[in-house]
Amino acid sequence: MCGIVGYIGDKKAVEFLIEGLTKLEYRGYDSAGIAVNCGLNIFVEKAVGRLDALKEKLKNREPEGNIGIGHTRWATHGRPSDSNAHPHTDCSGKFVVVHNGIIENYMALKEDLISRGHKFISETDTEVVPHLLEELYNGNFLESVQKVLNKIEGSYSLVFMSKDNPDTLICAKQDNPLVVGLGKGENFIASDIPAIISKTRDTYILNDGEIAVVKKDSVKIFNRKGEPVGKKIFHVSWNAEAAEKGGYEHFMLKEINEQPKAVRDTMSKRILKDDSAVILEELNWDKKFLDDINKIYIVACGTAYHAGLVGKFYIEKLARKLVEVDLASEYRYRDPIVDENTLVIVISQSGETSDTLAALKESKRLGAKTLAVTNVVGSSIAREAEFVIHTWAGPEIAVASTKAYTTQLILMFMLALYMAEIGKTISPERTKELIDLLKKIPAQISETLSDVDPIKTFARQYGFNEDVFYIGRSLDYDVALEGALKLKEISYIHAEAYASGELKHGTLALIVEGVPVIALATQKSVYEKTLSNIKEVKARDAVVIGIAAEGDTELEKYLDHVIFVPNTDELLIPLLAVVPLQLLAYYAAITRGCDVDKPRNLAKSVTVE
Repeated sequence: MCGIVGYIGDKKAVEFLIEGLTKLEYRGYDSAGIAVNCGLNIFVEKAVGRLDALKEKLKNREPEGNIGIGHTRWATHGRPSDSNAHPHTDCSGKFVVVHNGIIENYMALKEDLISRGHKFISETDTEVVPHLLEELYNGNFLESVQKVLNKIEGSYSLVFMSKDNPDTLICAKQDNPLVVGLGKGENFIASDIPAIISKTRDTYILNDGEIAVVKKDSVKIFNRKGEPVGKKIFHVSWNAEAAEKGGYEHFMLKEINEQPKAVRDTMSKRILKDDSAVILEELNWDKKFLDDINKIYIVACGTAYHAGLVGKFYIEKLARKLVEVDLASEYRYRDPIVDENTLVIVISQSGETSDTLAALKESKRLGAKTLAVTNVVGSSIAREAEFVIHTWAGPEIAVASTKAYTTQLILMFMLALYMAEIGKTISPERTKELIDLLKKIPAQISETLSDVDPIKTFARQYGFNEDVFYIGRSLDYDVALEGALKLKEISYIHAEAYASGELKHGTLALIVEGVPVIALATQKSVYEKTLSNIKEVKARDAVVIGIAAEGDTELEKYLDHVIFVPNTDELLIPLLAVVPLQLLAYYAAITRGCDVDKPRNLAKSVTVE
């Protein structure tokens, strides 16, 4: 999730731009840049790395202009580099743009612009926007921006600056946050409130489809049709620390609530417009490539390992390929049977996980084909793998992973569907059915997040238990593992997940009166067997909280409590079932007074064995 700032007033723009970007560093980034309108020209400076690298470049050459924009970039299209950093300009240097989000149709736009003589210098999707503005400019800044917005598809928060309009910034919002801060004789633009909170607490928070024309003494807002919009001023009452978290108490809770957007972004541009197929342009595999693969390993650690377990189910079920899932810390030391006909898939949020990186290198040494699934463009694992597909979850600050996990599930499902389409192990009708349901998942996650009061109540009731058990079958078991990990990570409760069918093989000895059991029962194919296992723990007087799909009227007859999630295909329901488990872990940790974002003994990126 990149950072945007903008300034217009009587002061030196560069001072606010650097200060504002510094306040957004918590969001994570790998390059930064600013652009300042100096009248005769637009000054642009960019640098890969931390803000200090940009500051060093600006020493003794700070621009004097009073209007400017800045950006910290979290790489998606193109690795971190000076040329890929924002802001981006057109051929003439008259127009400059910063952008958060994804322009889904950028390739088609880029090809058309190149045919018209435009020269591109970056690998980004964003660069098409200033070139498109140059192509469509008719002398009216606002009208031309509106034409650009009508051409682009995707999600964005955009800020436009024009050399010929030194008194105006224009910004637009669609699915990415954007705020206008209201000052006296100056106004501010930012992707998040922390950037402006030291300057003003009066803001306009833009809604989707709105465009703001920002001058130093006025802000006018329009809708998609160009009609004026009356906005109420939103007065920020949070302190600076709370503002970084978007008003949430912790980064973890913020990131749980960011999952609908993260999932939508990860799916973006990877589905044909008619919903008939998944497209993964990063891979460009064909049937021969898949036919030559006789075995697939998925290798990962922690939460990513749990995503791999779900990925194994998806690939075997849809693509009919044999898959083995391995802990990266064990993989190298057991002399794995790997050759040129093996595909090794490594999963890592940071792309720097030491054990996973070592497993990847060992797989390459043995001749395997390698694919990385990671959130960080330009990371070590992304550079080392033969193929890479990125989750576009945005930076994840909390140590306990949430949105990274759900986006990993999305990509593993899309990869399995992609492989099934190539291998013709799925019918076109079934493909379209699954894609239709997949596209509903972001809204269904939002629905799941809309009522957390029962989960808070359960956390208060059972948060002081020292033991909690999770049970489930099939995909429910894989999700139960992740739910148990979340609980022990941040609340320090001893939590264990078991395959429900294994209860009789020892686990029932641990089930005593009053012990909480979280029972997942979302898989219709094994529902009756799961129900039987639930009755077994209830017979030992356990307190059972069930996770079930809406419309299930049977389960609550046998349980103490039930949390319902929206109904969907049983392949996709893990994306929904994990959300209440994340929230349960979060509120249990709150109940126990734990440091949610920084659990003891743990680090965000494990870069040592």
